[in-house]
Amino acid sequence: MKGMRVSTWGETARRLARGRAARILAITVAAVAGAWLGLAIGASVQTAVGPADIGMTLRPSWSGETVVDVRPLGTLRFASHSGPVRLGLSIDAVHPEEAQEILNNPRWADRLPETIEADLQDGLRQLIIRAAIFALGGGLVVGLVVFRRITLAAVTSGAALLSVVVVAGVSVLTFNPRSISEPRYTGLLTGIPSLVGSAQSIVTRFDEYRGQLAKLVTNVSKLYETGATLPVYDPDPSTIRVLHVSDLHINPVGWNVIHSLIDQFKINLVIDTGDISDHGTKAENKFVEEIGRLGVPYVFVRGNHDSLATQRAVAKQKNAIVLDGQAATVKGLHIYGLGDPRFTPDKAVQVASDDKALAALGQANAAKISPPEWPRSTSTSAPDKIATDIVAVHDPTVGRAFSGSVALVLAGHVHQRSTELMPTGTRVMIQGSTGGAGLRGLEHDEPTPLMASVLYFNKDDHRLQAWDDITVGGLGEQWVQAQRYIEPDPGRTIFPAPATTPTPSVSVTGSPSPAGSAALASGPNVPYASEVSDGRRHGPVPRH
Repeated sequence: MKGMRVSTWGETARRLARGRAARILAITVAAVAGAWLGLAIGASVQTAVGPADIGMTLRPSWSGETVVDVRPLGTLRFASHSGPVRLGLSIDAVHPEEAQEILNNPRWADRLPETIEADLQDGLRQLIIRAAIFALGGGLVVGLVVFRRITLAAVTSGAALLSVVVVAGVSVLTFNPRSISEPRYTGLLTGIPSLVGSAQSIVTRFDEYRGQLAKLVTNVSKLYETGATLPVYDPDPSTIRVLHVSDLHINPVGWNVIHSLIDQFKINLVIDTGDISDHGTKAENKFVEEIGRLGVPYVFVRGNHDSLATQRAVAKQKNAIVLDGQAATVKGLHIYGLGDPRFTPDKAVQVASDDKALAALGQANAAKISPPEWPRSTSTSAPDKIATDIVAVHDPTVGRAFSGSVALVLAGHVHQRSTELMPTGTRVMIQGSTGGAGLRGLEHDEPTPLMASVLYFNKDDHRLQAWDDITVGGLGEQWVQAQRYIEPDPGRTIFPAPATTPTPSVSVTGSPSPAGSAALASGPNVPYASEVSDGRRHGPVPRH
């Protein structure tokens, strides 16, 4: 009997424990739902920030960010915090008299950073208080609907308030003021850099958060004051602006993007890392004639879809500089270029194109150059080396072999944009397809976007300071996005890569076609021939 009583008590305790756990879980879910409801309904205020009336909202989000909505011009997004909430800022109105006073009165402009900071802090305080009140109310409403008991509803309400407080605390603790120097833009291309200043000024005044806020508000005021016309970008005269494109694959829309970027960003030169063609045929040579109409130097390295005939056609164009195992100084930058050893469309000639063979090609050419820290004039330390600021290749595998020999390597080929900072200090920047991968861009559910990047170089030391990644919607889509990145250590030392075991040279099989035969003399160690597919995939799209 006593044993039965103990067993019954144990079952009752377990049942109560299970019931308590379920109730806690239910209250937690209801509290989160109530907090979300409260934020969605009431977490919004309007506050005066400088000359503008700013609408401020808090919304649940998987990743913390701040979004500035400047309709109809587009949006600016900042990775400002890590809390699961998005802060939205919208320009509801701009008072012309105050905006004009800011633009004309230097004293007003001097006070603007502190004024804006104080206005934003006041608006955020109001927003958080309002969010807490509505979260409290939302939790109470959801608690009453779910539990139909005032005591449980009150507990749910308190839990909802606590969740908002925790989210706000996490957002404050993870706040990153530097994020304002690296916005992601959507909307019109015109004036993308001008909203937060030129790359050079951002680098030299990286920590002046309030100053950048003032610049942003001032420029937004200009937009509305001039009838929503974006201001002209006034580039820093000491900055060299390079447009990096790749893999056009005979898509004429790519030329439209390139023309627009050259005009809007005041580009000094273009570097094309290959695959301007698709099959390397004579008929496709007509496509490259647009190079002569760009009005700026066009540095080109051959891709694996470009034949030697394609390369010669590019070389004939006005302002074109073709590099294939050579260096050239263009607009003050020392550039070394290397064409791809393969010609994929020619199936008559096969070449082992594994990573080891491509790395061997890169290593052989890396031995010819020296990083910019080395003397640019002939010296006893490296009398036969070429002082180089940029290396341009098509395949990133070849490019990585230049690690420790140069500060910056540009590549393409994989149709996916990325950047890698090697342990030696060399940065490898891989461009997506500026032509949306040509017709291949239509093979997927959504068309492949067109990609290009604007690189900003210091005129004195030729080092990369910052870059803007530009993405344009593919065929049939009308959207543009840009993301600015700041080079954290532009003047870093480039360390030589550790010695590695030499890789065997590439062997060729088959009977080369006329184009392939002419190409066999191109580049050291690795013949110019067809690619043997290894069936592997690199990124979300096949390597071509």
